[in-house]
Formats: sequence, C-alpha cells, structure tokens
Amino acid sequence: MGTVITLDIGDLTVDGSKNSRGNDHGMLFQETDRKRTRCDQVNYEYYKEHGEDPASMEMAFSRPLRDVVPRLELLGFTLDQVRREYADRVEAWREENRDDEDDVTSKLDVMSFEEFCAFATAHPVLDLDDTFVSASNVAAEERMIRGRFTDEDIADRIPRPSEYDDGAWSERSYFGTLINILHPYAVLRILALNEANRNADVVWQYGPLVDNGWADQSEFVAGARRRQTFLVATEGSSDVHILRHAFALLRPEIADFFRFIDVSERHPFSGVGSLLKFAEGLAKIDVQNQVIFLFDNDAEGLETYQKVVLMKLPPNMQAMMLPELQQFRTFPARGPDGVSNADINRRAAAIECYLDLSLEGRPPAQVTWTNYKAELGVYHGSLDFKDSYMKKFLSQDAGSVSAGLYDASKVRALLDALVSECSSMAMKSVN
Repeated sequence: MGTVITLDIGDLTVDGSKNSRGNDHGMLFQETDRKRTRCDQVNYEYYKEHGEDPASMEMAFSRPLRDVVPRLELLGFTLDQVRREYADRVEAWREENRDDEDDVTSKLDVMSFEEFCAFATAHPVLDLDDTFVSASNVAAEERMIRGRFTDEDIADRIPRPSEYDDGAWSERSYFGTLINILHPYAVLRILALNEANRNADVVWQYGPLVDNGWADQSEFVAGARRRQTFLVATEGSSDVHILRHAFALLRPEIADFFRFIDVSERHPFSGVGSLLKFAEGLAKIDVQNQVIFLFDNDAEGLETYQKVVLMKLPPNMQAMMLPELQQFRTFPARGPDGVSNADINRRAAAIECYLDLSLEGRPPAQVTWTNYKAELGVYHGSLDFKDSYMKKFLSQDAGSVSAGLYDASKVRALLDALVSECSSMAMKSVN
C-alpha cells in the first residue's frame, strides 16, 4: 500500500506524496518546529500492547499558521501574488471549457477572487466535520460527505481543472477538494484570512515515511534555502549589528531568511568600498541571489540610492532606503544658528535614529548638520552620540522589549519596510 506524507492545516491536506518525500516544505519551518505530533498512521494500540514508543513515527514539523504566514510572504506568496495566480487559474479554466463552435466561456459564471476568498474562509477548517464516510454512490452518503457544501451552483463556479476528482470521505476533505486549485502555499495564505485558521497548526509529518524506509531523515531540513534568503548589503558595520539583533529580538520567526554584509569592510570588488560600487559589481556579474541594497534615510543615503536606481537593477536586486517616519518630521537639529526642530527624513536619519533615543544621564537626542549636498540642495546630518544608542539596543533582550522597558516601535517599522520590500521581490520568482 505504501506510505503517504502530507502537508496539512488543521488536518486538511493541501499537498501530499506517496512513497517519496514529494515537494520540499522545510522552508516553512524552523528547527524548533521539529517535534513529536500525534499521527493518524500510527496504531497506538499496538505500541501500547508491546510497550513500545512510537516516537520515530510521530516526528513532524509543526507550526501555527500565524507564524507560517510571514514565511509564505518572503517566499513570494503575498495576497497580490495569490490574486494573480487565481486569475491565471480562471483563464486556464475558461480555456479548458472553450467550445470552438459555440464560445461558451462568456457564459461561464466564475467566482471572483474576493468571492473565492470569502468562500474559503467562511468556516474555520477545524470546525468542519472530518468523520469518515465510506465511499459510495448512494446519494444520502454523498450529501453526508459534502456536508454544508452541497450547493452545486457554488461548486460549479470554482475554476477547478478538468481532471478534477474529489475522492472525498468527509466534509473537511470535500472542502479541501474545492479550494485546492492553487499552489499549496497560496491556499494557506488564503486560509490565513480567517483569524481562527491562524491558530491551527501547519504540519508536515515525515515520521512514517522515514520509519517505513521510503525516505531518509536527512531529507527533512528546516529553514530558508539559500536561494530563498535575502542578502542585505549595508554601508556600515553598525547597520549589520543593529539589523541582525533586531531580527533576532523582534522577528525571530523569519530571521533565517536574512543574511548581511557590510560593504565598508570587505567585498569581492576592488576599488572604493561603497555600496554603489558593490551594487555595480553584483549587477555586472549577474548574481542570482536575492539582494537588497539598504541605504540610510539621510542625504548621503539618498544621493547614492538615486544613482543605484538609475542602474536598472535585475529583478533579483532592489535598492531601498530606510523608511521615512512621522517621528522624524520635527526632530531637534543643531546648525550654525543653534538647535531647532527640522524634518530629518532623507537628510539625517541614519539607522541609529530608529532606536530608543532615551538615554539616562544624557540630554534629548539631536542631530548635527555637517556637510552640504549640492546636488540635492540640502545639508546632511548625523545623530549625536549614536554609538551610545546602538550599545543600549544591543544589550536588550525579548523580556525588556515585551515589558515596555525599551521602545522598539521605530525598529519594528524599519523591519516591516524591509520585509515588505523583500516579499515584493520574492513575488517575481514565483511561477
């Protein structure tokens, strides 16, 4: 009979394989998600009678959907991408149902993307009945299997492929046959629109497959794959230290997607060690990795960012500046005429400005205007005592942040902007 391995959300299968690993889903998980999970392929009575432990059979990766969603987006499965995939599915469905003699496609009433999402999220997956109903052509049993989804008019509006064969045995499994018309990750992203579904576990249970000899445990590795990670290139070492600690502290569930390089110290291209030169070099040698060139939100960062943008980078490379924030619209700045409030966005907001700027024993934070940028017509500025703010941030742990002892709001905004940029780039690689 063989052994089945599936990717499930609340016991609803979205992908599966028999007698082989099938699609690799390790990138949805981290090593801490490797754990024992009760398995419906285990005869627990047998293990109990023989006094044996089914540990090897129960091995799985398991993670709540809410913690899978950020990883889905960094893999390119944003709602915008899922919408595009659904549109492609509709077009393919119309083509499959086209009648050369009488074009009936115009008469086909297909669900819009919004309608499909509403249908897929109307009921939490765990609320659906998963009671097994034996296969039969008896109408009464078919109604039992379909449960609350007996309306054929609704089912007929879902763009299912022509080779569709439900093979359902319960209400939940029948629901799965209705919505599994897209990439499994697209289905998960849609299901996450229902808040209750976000609490359900996404499980990839490999124990039975390995235990029965169809695969080796070495085939099941957690974490983002190299081609799925993002190389974030910065101009200075402080940016690297702050970003690496920020992800570990505030976004550990996706930290493995990011690698960092400080181009001021070392990079493979000779000449001036600047982010501009680094970007030029990578673009010329057609590097396939996903790369983000990250510039400070100050005048020098803006000047170089504009030059990189003009280079017309390939799809796997993007340049961005640290996000402009409302908190920087009126910020104390020292110039020849003393200290006055100024908008330091694109003028003096280096990465240290995104940290908690309250330091015991020091006056309120301020920047000092330094050199004039003639091409931009503005002065560049720098945060006073910036190393002190970085030192304080690097000493924080999750407890101090969760307790409200450290204001990480601006750092969160920075990470949100970076993650959004990376998700946008990853969309381009989704087939």
